[in-house]
Amino acid sequence: MSRDLRKYARDTNLRLGIGAALLLLIVGLGLIWIIYGFGAALMGGLCILGALIPIGLILLFLYGSDWILKKAGRDGN
Repeated sequence: MSRDLRKYARDTNLRLGIGAALLLLIVGLGLIWIIYGFGAALMGGLCILGALIPIGLILLFLYGSDWILKKAGRDGN
């Protein structure tokens, strides 16, 4: 078993993010669908998509700046 704790933390954070997104989509939209119907679930999905676009842009910027810093050799290691 590897002792790379950074890789373990990165993998754990990725799994938590995927699990939270799936929980939000499946349980959240599923309950909206059951209680209010298909149209409301569709609108809820559009609202979730609208909220995830800025978050995705921020993450893209952070990963891009991390990539640029690693290319320049200034990753802190």
